Amino acid sequence: MTAHVLRVGRLSQGGGRQATSVDGGASTAAGRGPSCERSAVVQTCQVRLHCCDMRTTRTHMGRLVVGIAGLGVLAILTGPHGRAQERPIASPAGHSATQIGGDVYDPVRGLVGGAWVEVRHGRPIRRGRDIFGLDDYREFLNDGAPVWRAGANQTTRLITEVPLVFGGTTIDAGEYTLFIDLAADPWSFVLSNWPAQVGYDESNREALFGAFEYTSDRDVLRMPMTVETLPWSFDQLSWQFFDVSETGGTLGLFWDATLASVPFTIAK
Repeated sequence: MTAHVLRVGRLSQGGGRQATSVDGGASTAAGRGPSCERSAVVQTCQVRLHCCDMRTTRTHMGRLVVGIAGLGVLAILTGPHGRAQERPIASPAGHSATQIGGDVYDPVRGLVGGAWVEVRHGRPIRRGRDIFGLDDYREFLNDGAPVWRAGANQTTRLITEVPLVFGGTTIDAGEYTLFIDLAADPWSFVLSNWPAQVGYDESNREALFGAFEYTSDRDVLRMPMTVETLPWSFDQLSWQFFDVSETGGTLGLFWDATLASVPFTIAK
């Protein structure tokens, strides 16, 4: 849009003033000098105000666009719930549980009133590795400890509300640390009375972090495991209960293409 801004020119022969436009055009105002001058000034002010308004509008629009863009970046970073997104940790804590021994059967809820048995453990990811195919996989998994923690980043624990029988050995209700002795053939399932550290404390010699400083003098049972090769690969290590009935079941570790398991029953 071209704005024709009038400016006051020289006196005309008739005593008035001649106004010329900024683009070179002329506007004759002979005989109307004062009125023409006022008109030119008013038009000049109007155009300047219009340009100022346009610049102000552009400034506000620019700030608005920047603000909207900033909100978009913030929404991407915080996610749909408005909290900063966190990357998953490499070996998160895991938890598997079952309920056995229920004495009342409900068609919707199943057996009701049973006791809880659970395993708490870390869950490392395979990441394409051949976990049990290396010649030194025992040393790799034990990581300097005498036995394998059968998990990661914490001591694996078995917690039961009811006495259980593993391989003819009865254990009382309570909490036990759980290990696998990979040096045995077949592998040995180990339950121990060693307490577990919640966080690593080098000065605490009365509890274990992982399987470091483990000794067998506090074992409550050792039994051979059934080790099988699976037709598929389980990417993230997991302890699971399967083939569970009202009297017992099987506890197994799944990782890569390997399943290592032990059966158990409720003590009578």
